[in-house]
This record gives sequence, structure tokens and C-alpha cells, in this order.
Amino acid sequence: MAFADRLRTAGVPAGLTHVADLVHALDVSPPDSVGNLYWTARIALVRRQADVAAFDRVFDAVFAEAPPLPLPHTSGAHAQRDEDMHVPMPAGADQLAGGNGLPWATLPAAVEAGDDPAGTGPRLPELRPSALTALAARPFEELDTAQTAALGEALRKSLTTWPARRTRRHAVDPAGRRIALRPTIARARRTGWEPVTIVRERPIRRPRRVVLLCDVSESMRAQATAYLHLMRAFALVADAEVFAFATTLTRLTPALRQSSPSEAIARATETVTDRFGGTRIATNIEALLASHHGNALRGGLVIVASDGWDSDPPDRLAAAMARLRRRAYRIFWLNPRAGQPGFAPRVASMAAALPFCDHLLPAATFADLQACAQLWAAAPASRP
Repeated sequence: MAFADRLRTAGVPAGLTHVADLVHALDVSPPDSVGNLYWTARIALVRRQADVAAFDRVFDAVFAEAPPLPLPHTSGAHAQRDEDMHVPMPAGADQLAGGNGLPWATLPAAVEAGDDPAGTGPRLPELRPSALTALAARPFEELDTAQTAALGEALRKSLTTWPARRTRRHAVDPAGRRIALRPTIARARRTGWEPVTIVRERPIRRPRRVVLLCDVSESMRAQATAYLHLMRAFALVADAEVFAFATTLTRLTPALRQSSPSEAIARATETVTDRFGGTRIATNIEALLASHHGNALRGGLVIVASDGWDSDPPDRLAAAMARLRRRAYRIFWLNPRAGQPGFAPRVASMAAALPFCDHLLPAATFADLQACAQLWAAAPASRP
């Protein structure tokens, strides 16, 4: 107990649990030398490598100087492993003893990238991102089909949560704030019409609707396949309605709800007949508002992925976006060029649509798409 008290004074967190471990270890294996006592006390009382130096000082002050000793019951094969780098030995040793140390305190092997003129010792390996993370930061045009499919599947797996909206229906809940009149009166019939038992209810929350409109015209050729993977992820996870447009509007929800990514992309490619053609954004938004799928826009998140190049007049696009704004909960516009330095919406159609959008987001890489998905998942309950 006195030794543990000195350790605590020196800054080593040796609590009662540590002391109990030391007492039990001494009972199981009584030390026959100072070296065995050192290792028994160090294993029982030290939990962090940063406390080894303070422990050595206190141990030397209490039990006198002790030469560096190997860990008991350590085989020579374990002691000579090249990938181990061990902590300094007790008794003020200022050098590393090759192969002599605690396994739990070993460090990664050093990177032999050159001499160390400063004498600061070996350097740790450089931390590098995973292959998938590195690919996510590359532009879409630099990825092949297999890499795009792998990143699309990772994007689908990252969509685990989705914002919910409040409905007009209610469900019985003891923690609800609203009193359910019908169940309360029904139970009052058993107590002489006295409402002894109060039934409470809460509003039912359902996932918010999502509608995606992706531009697949010639100016979006490099981003078309990646955006199809984005639409497939939302069609599977968020039960979204997805559309592709160039000169006409094409619904891709049934085609992209396939379990196989390659089959889903192949069906979507066959369904879109005007791919890599012109662009008529205003016409396609008007067609969506006039169709029976326009009801999915009410109270939902509308995501438009396009670079803003439109052959329709800008005033017509502004009128269509104004109608869409009144019907949707929020509008997000994904522009693959928005992340470039010095970008400004100077295109007439993009400038006309921007006042009706809640957010203009860059979407040139899969990392940008994942950041957008996190923003959509964290959408608040009300629009400012």
C-alpha cells in the first residue's frame, strides 16, 4: 500500500483494483528476485506506457537499483521479432534493449526511409487512407466501371438513417402530450363515466419523401453513371422516386430497385432513350409537376443534379422552380462544377433556379455525394 501511495504521488494511477491485482499476483507467484518483483509489480500496477518512466523511478527509490532484466518466461523467438519495438528497461536505462520488453507495450516497426540526422529515433509508419477512401476523392471521369460500382455500393451502405416527418395520424403512447379522447371516454364507461385512466397519444412519424431528378445530357456524360448509383441508393434505402431527364423525363424507380448494381445500371441505361442529348430542365420539371407523380413532391426533399445548362428560356425555368418550391419541403441542387475554385452561377438558367433552392452543393466526387447524403439525413423538421 505504501508503494502504491508513492506511485500515486508520482502520477501513476495505481488504485485499489491495481493493488488487489498485485497482491493476487504475489500470492500466486512469489518473486525470488528483484527482477521478478519488478515485472510482477509493473504488469499489475501500470496500465499506460506513459507511466513506465515514473514507475521505474519509484521502484528504484524503494527497492534500490536493479539491472535490466528480461520478461520472465519469454522465449528467444518472441524476443527477437523484427516487428517489435519495446519500451526502455527499468533502472534509468536510456536505450532500447533488443527484444526485451512487454508485448502489450510494443510499437509498430519503423519506416526505414533514410537516416535520422536529428537523432530523434525511429519514425512511425505514415498513415494512409484506405483504397476506397482514396478513390472517393477522385473525379468521376477518372474511375472505371468496377471502381464506380464499388463506390456506389459503399454509398448505399452509408445511408442508414433518414429524416422523418410528422403525419396527421396518432398512436397511443404513455409519454404522449395529447389526450386521446375516444379511448379515454371508452375506459370511463367502466368507472361511472369518471375519466380515471387518461390515455395519451403521440403523432406518427414517417420517413420523408425523396424525389431525385438527374441530368443525363451530353454535358453530364462524365457524371451520369455515378449519379445513377446515387439514385439507386436512394431508391433502395429511402424508397425514393428517381427520374432521369435530358430532353424528356424518364422514371427509373422500378429499374434501379434491383438487388444487383450492374443489372440495375444496365436496365436504367436501356430505359433512358435520350441519353447524352440536349437538355430541357424547365420542360421536364413542368412534366413532373403535371404527372400523377407530382404528389410525391408534397412535403418531400427534391434533389436536382445538373450543371445548369438548359435550352429552355431562363424565365420559364424560374416559373417552374417557383411552383416546385411551393410544393416541396426543401430543394437541393447538385452541380458538379460548384466545388471548383472561383465558381459562380453565371449560367442564365442556373442563376434563374438558384433563388428557389435551399442549397447549392458540389457533386464532382463520391466524397461530395457522401457529404450531401449526410446533409440530407440531418435535415431539420422545419424549413427556415
